[in-house]
Amino acid sequence: MNKPNQIKVVLVEPSHPGNIGAVARAAKTMCIENLVLVNPEEFPSGQARARATGAVDVLERAVVCHSLKEAIADCTFVVGASARERGLQCPEITPDNVGARVWQELEQGNVAIVFGRESSGLSNEELDQCHYLTTIPANWEFSSLNLASAVQVICYEIYSAYLKKSSTDKVVNNDLLSHTNADPLATIEQLENLFEHMQQVLQEIEFFDPKQPKLLMRRLRHLYSRARLTLVETNILRGILSATQKAMRQTNTLDK
Repeated sequence: MNKPNQIKVVLVEPSHPGNIGAVARAAKTMCIENLVLVNPEEFPSGQARARATGAVDVLERAVVCHSLKEAIADCTFVVGASARERGLQCPEITPDNVGARVWQELEQGNVAIVFGRESSGLSNEELDQCHYLTTIPANWEFSSLNLASAVQVICYEIYSAYLKKSSTDKVVNNDLLSHTNADPLATIEQLENLFEHMQQVLQEIEFFDPKQPKLLMRRLRHLYSRARLTLVETNILRGILSATQKAMRQTNTLDK
């Protein structure tokens, strides 16, 4: 399977060690062996090893991070999996299109599929760090899948798309926009630095009030996520922000 190490399965604050082992096994059956854990309640764990039959090596290589931001910092494409309904809708992508899109995005950089807590899924703030939200269709009266089952479904779609890609020698076209620019895409870490810089400047020009933030920054995140900024474009935007700050300082100096 081409570039498997560029695909991460990220679990945010898993509370049951057995689920971690089951996820490792589910992902490995689909040739995805890069597991990242964000603040797991218990890891390493004998229970996880017991449930990871044949996939203990995935557990042994698993990376533990303190935040989702850290876990996906080097990624250029991130999909969050959640069944919760949201107020401000994150751009959505179906599981089958996730599979096809992953192989397009791997040409640009690392990819992460993020799964939330067993009890409450991903928070809105965590989804803000994702490019897309994917939801697995299920019985509307009982739509909650076990964590390992959800990982299995998404990883199957990725592997299935790989098989189709291999047989046709081209990426499956699902009428999704693909990045064709020669410039590398900005990583999540680089985008987060841009958003922090942008919020700082918007506060300085009194366009953004942190005491009444409403949905401004979340909407801006969604806007720039849809644009799929390259590193060059990100640097240009940060240059504009820096120039704005410089002009404001000069104006304030003249006013004194």
